[in-house]
Amino acid sequence: MRFDSLGLSPVALDLGWLQIRWYSLAYLAGIIVGWWYLTRLLKEPGAPMARRHADDLIFWATIGIIVGGRLAYVFFYRPDILANPLEILRLWEGGMSFHGGVIGVSIGLIWMARSNGLDWLRIHDYVACCVPFGLFFGRLANFVNGELWGRPTDVAWAVIFPRAGPEPRHPSQLYEAGLEGIVLFSVLWFLFWRTDARYQPGKLVGTFLLGYGLSRVLVELVREPDAGLENLWWGLSMGQTLSVPMILGGIYLIATAKGRRRRVEPIAGTESVA
Repeated sequence: MRFDSLGLSPVALDLGWLQIRWYSLAYLAGIIVGWWYLTRLLKEPGAPMARRHADDLIFWATIGIIVGGRLAYVFFYRPDILANPLEILRLWEGGMSFHGGVIGVSIGLIWMARSNGLDWLRIHDYVACCVPFGLFFGRLANFVNGELWGRPTDVAWAVIFPRAGPEPRHPSQLYEAGLEGIVLFSVLWFLFWRTDARYQPGKLVGTFLLGYGLSRVLVELVREPDAGLENLWWGLSMGQTLSVPMILGGIYLIATAKGRRRRVEPIAGTESVA
């Protein structure tokens, strides 16, 4: 199918003097829905923080997403922007790295946790369960923007993206929305609500890191590499390269999670959980 025939526009609302883009709304939706789900998780026994901490966490997480995501994109994907530093601030044009966002959010969460005497690893477990919302909305926004398309293909659901040339291509944005958003959320949902994973510090965030890393490595096989990064000498794309540390870190956290299990006293609620 032709992308143009779908009638999609990057702009959700055009007021003339102000344009509200789907990309911006995707970030807002991910943060708001993620915050709502986090408050739901915190109602369960043994929560690592109270509702008031969650409200502070959203602020630090948002700063981490924006600063970490943008800086990592510039350094890893578009170092040419450094020649004109003011372009770094042009967020409305797109250009964010999820890997950088993860680092930024982690720094913000550790700062918030230590400032309040909380267990930063258990907080990461809870936040990890909420991140797939943002990934899902963000990848849908990438598709609406007609960006980050896949490699040429002849599959029946291929899409011809105007800015990518005449060849039909994989809608890799939708693959990522499904794997990083729906599938990863479902796995974390099961572990949180149907197992005792939340009482093993690091297991949930480890599962997230492993799941995202594997998903990204697989999708990169059919996703068009970023310009200038098509043929890295070690055989991996930049997205795959940045995912390898996530996979290794996720495996380590999962493998060592049981050893960190201990009596969990509630920060919110009244029930202690052994």
